[in-house]
Amino acid sequence: MAETAEEWQRRRTAALTAPYGPLSVTGGHWLDDFPEGRLPAIPGRWQPDGDRLAVTATAADGLLLDGRPLEGTARLGADQGPPGDARAGQGGRRFAVLRREGLWAVRVHDPESGRLRAAPRIARWPEDPAARTPGTFTPYPDTRTVRVANADGRRRGLGLGGELVFTLGGRAVTLQVTVEAGGGLWAVFADATGAGERAAAEGGYRFRFLRNPAPGAGGSVAVDLNRAELPPCAFSPYFLCPFPPPGNTLAVPVRAGERNLAEG
Repeated sequence: MAETAEEWQRRRTAALTAPYGPLSVTGGHWLDDFPEGRLPAIPGRWQPDGDRLAVTATAADGLLLDGRPLEGTARLGADQGPPGDARAGQGGRRFAVLRREGLWAVRVHDPESGRLRAAPRIARWPEDPAARTPGTFTPYPDTRTVRVANADGRRRGLGLGGELVFTLGGRAVTLQVTVEAGGGLWAVFADATGAGERAAAEGGYRFRFLRNPAPGAGGSVAVDLNRAELPPCAFSPYFLCPFPPPGNTLAVPVRAGERNLAEG
């Protein structure tokens, strides 16, 4: 049975307000900005070491690795699991190790963060049956990588695995999408509700994410724009968040899904 709007919203809210969810992020630091290896409000010394990140600490630093005090040097790879499972931490905080295009970063998750306690509300458009429409996914022969701006001001590669085509408001729409692990499709898109005068009037966020399950036979996809999500950078300035690739900014307004953070 398909997930109802209420079930989806409850699941989405639970993910956002989880102890180590997006609202828990209080910092993000790129190692190339700190050549001495001392990161703000993070104990120890962190320095790139070939294909690993070396972290050195004393007992006085209070840095934990796999739940035990670190004394000496350990070499870490990028964390692959959820932030709460990050190997390094201090008290309840977790220090998630990231690597993007050969550069290292450490992101801080704090279950006592002010954003998490405040738990901002999400403004959504009313559920719209017309925003549910059949689509077709056509894979590219090979994954393409395009350089796009990210929310932190840097440009990075975004891998695209094909195109998702559907009809919205009587218009044919094409989105370039990433094929995620497991075969699901992920699109970064913008639309007319997030730009110009219409954005000022409707309060739409500048871009959103849309995830769809793996395509069925013949590339069939059940597109539901009611499930369009605000990107993590809407909740914290420490997320990278790629902007939409060329062609994924739609002229048609998409008045469905999450709209913006609610005021008040």
